[in-house]
Amino acid sequence: MSSPAASASPYVNRRQFERFSLRPMYTAVSVQRRGAEHGSRLDGHAYDIGEGGVNFELDEPVMPGESVDIEIELPGCGRRIKAIGEVVRCEDDPNDVLGPSRMALRFDGFESDLDLPALRRYLGEGWLMRAA
Repeated sequence: MSSPAASASPYVNRRQFERFSLRPMYTAVSVQRRGAEHGSRLDGHAYDIGEGGVNFELDEPVMPGESVDIEIELPGCGRRIKAIGEVVRCEDDPNDVLGPSRMALRFDGFESDLDLPALRRYLGEGWLMRAA
């Protein structure tokens, strides 16, 4: 007989890094598809972030596999975090043409050698709640 602790959970956390919840209306993101012409930025809000990526929404979906430049304005961070990443999930409802699209992005690199250390300091300050 198998115990409840031994049974497999339907949820598998594949994240390498811990995620922290953000206040969406206060955490702006700006995204530009790699190779897109300058000025075609999409603006939105972030919901949670970790060293490995960010969960955010935009008014226009970016499909999984697309590479983007992202700029994240974390309240109290002191600098905007600029990264390059790949969209790994888009929760867009094709029937909802008016609503925002929520996406997850995996960081593949940062624009400056200062961005990742700034993000780590920000996450380590301890005033953000852990995301589920």
